[in-house]
Amino acid sequence: MQEKEVQQLARFAKALGHPIRIAILQYLNRQNSCFTGDLVDVLPVAQSTVSQHLKELKDAGLISGEVNPPKVKYCIHQENWEIAKALFCNFLDIHFDNNTCSV
Repeated sequence: MQEKEVQQLARFAKALGHPIRIAILQYLNRQNSCFTGDLVDVLPVAQSTVSQHLKELKDAGLISGEVNPPKVKYCIHQENWEIAKALFCNFLDIHFDNNTCSV
């Protein structure tokens, strides 16, 4: 894996490292189109918490958001999601058979 891919994989992994972010992605995935509304209505956390998690997902490139005051439209960034899936598959397919450590 090249350094750029390693950095990108780490950024995706960090973004996926919180249960609320997973819940956001699962919710967006269940929508027939992009979600325009307030995710606070569907998640058990405060607006400021939702905003922080959305920022992490957007910074990682896993979602996109379009501001149409007073609402924001959120979508899974399909191209980056495909990149993330490929990177994770590639990484998780590494065979650690040569690891001789015993626990």
